Amino acid sequence: MSNPGEKRGLTYADSGVSIEEGDRFAASIMRHMRKTHGPRVLANEGGFAGLFRLDFNEQLFKRNFKHPVLVAATDGVGTKIKLGIEVDMYEPLGVDLVAMSVNDLVVQGADPLFFLDYIAAHKVEPAVLERVIRGISQACQVCGCALLGGETAELNDLYAPGDIDLAGFAVGVLELDRAIDTERVEAGDIVIGLESDGVHSNGFSLVRGIMKQAGLDPSKVHDELDTERTFGEVLMTPTRLYAAPITKLLRRYKVKKVISGMAHITGGGLAGNLNRALHDGVDAVIDRGAWAPPPVFAFLQAQGNIDSQEMDRVFNMGIGYALIVRPTFAGSVAKQLQRFGERAKVIGEIQRGTGSVRWS
Repeated sequence: MSNPGEKRGLTYADSGVSIEEGDRFAASIMRHMRKTHGPRVLANEGGFAGLFRLDFNEQLFKRNFKHPVLVAATDGVGTKIKLGIEVDMYEPLGVDLVAMSVNDLVVQGADPLFFLDYIAAHKVEPAVLERVIRGISQACQVCGCALLGGETAELNDLYAPGDIDLAGFAVGVLELDRAIDTERVEAGDIVIGLESDGVHSNGFSLVRGIMKQAGLDPSKVHDELDTERTFGEVLMTPTRLYAAPITKLLRRYKVKKVISGMAHITGGGLAGNLNRALHDGVDAVIDRGAWAPPPVFAFLQAQGNIDSQEMDRVFNMGIGYALIVRPTFAGSVAKQLQRFGERAKVIGEIQRGTGSVRWS
């Protein structure tokens, strides 16, 4: 018993962190996680890590993989989070978080296996953070990827009230012999582009700078955007999930190596990402007129008076994913991707060069 007049000792709650609130939030999101779980996920509620079996249905696993290689990727959502908070749209941020890592996995030819998230916040607000988790769960279900676990940190000394930050980590598996190798790219190969759904998750520091400079209100509808959605809703359109259609496509070519390279088009634009799929002896020559970028890009460029080269360097400009395909299979691959729901277009070809992306 404390003495009368004795000062009460400080608690964690006094410093602004509620362990109980964090525990309640962790328990409340389990239903979203379970929606993504298949038979490979082992029950481990309350454990310190998620458990995932690589050898579920051992004969099937052995038939698919003689030399399995684990592939890992991690990423965040960047300053798009600031806009999401401003317009009260949190589910798209969860989708973005999954897409940014899982799309990178399939570039290597991997099947996504599981995903983990890290959420940091000034204060755990379950009603807000559950919306983020809902988006993560929905995206994982689309990608066939188990949401295996995560971490929520309440960091009131690092973040301002209302602030959150997100990071994601994905693991996939591929057969060593099927790994995408830049050395397989040849002159004459065809470049197929999959259209983006908009800005996706890159370049939002510039987007927000344009909005501030031009005094743009995210709640307004603009005729130039060719939609009844508000400007904020257009910008918050999540990164397209390319994992499922690409995985389906790769499974159809288990013997023939018709795809020689792939790229997820993120920060750096088409030129700054497609070049990562090339070796030093070839160039990708891209026909800029092969697709029509979504109107949001022209709108942003006009409002911010942005140079075209800067737009190409920062944004995806309407192509979110690219494949380099053997010429005799290009038509078939494009048609299959279209059947899978993608807006696939032939956008260029591979020529002899120095490992660069050029515009025709």
